[in-house]
Amino acid sequence: MSEKKLDLMKPFGPWVAKINIPEDLVNKLNDYVDKIIADEEKSKKQDAGGRLVGNVTQEFQVDFDFAEKSGWSKLLQAASAKLIEATLKKNITKFQITDTWIVRQFENEYNPIHFHSAHLSGAGFLKVPDFGSTKQEGKKNHNGQLKLVHGNKQFLSSCMMPIHPKVGDFYIFPHYLMHLVYPFIGKEERRSISFNAKIDDEIFDVFKN
Repeated sequence: MSEKKLDLMKPFGPWVAKINIPEDLVNKLNDYVDKIIADEEKSKKQDAGGRLVGNVTQEFQVDFDFAEKSGWSKLLQAASAKLIEATLKKNITKFQITDTWIVRQFENEYNPIHFHSAHLSGAGFLKVPDFGSTKQEGKKNHNGQLKLVHGNKQFLSSCMMPIHPKVGDFYIFPHYLMHLVYPFIGKEERRSISFNAKIDDEIFDVFKN
């Protein structure tokens, strides 16, 4: 992965990295999801709704074998390594995906504010519908947005980073970073993918000394 494929942002405390999921991988992931949806047995087997917070239609685990063979794991590892190298000037020797999952969200559904586990996490977009308009003219439209939240608003310091979904965009951030997804108006699917991963404990544990 070249440097120009990793955009680094520091809108508040933690660094946030933005990468692009290549179109062919987006297609592989969507094909995989469509096959799971069509297979009732697999949908039940890989269901992750019971341990995730989303008030959404469906959430299910991406199996690790597919993640490896499709190139999804490789993309996440390369981007995570670049993020750590660029921000901490260190090289990771460990990258273990603990979870990667799909979220299928439809009209009036939402994901409440929450955080993840492991060390690094991320979220990105596989399908993006028209999110509809606001109830009142002139109001800022948050429909369907992912919003990252850290700390509280202060002079010269924002506490929120709004992200308007675009197919292929993917954001990587530390696991503790709070985030949420707003509901939207419309009949089409908002489809996203997320992950949690562990890296070297010696790099993650900034309090070890």
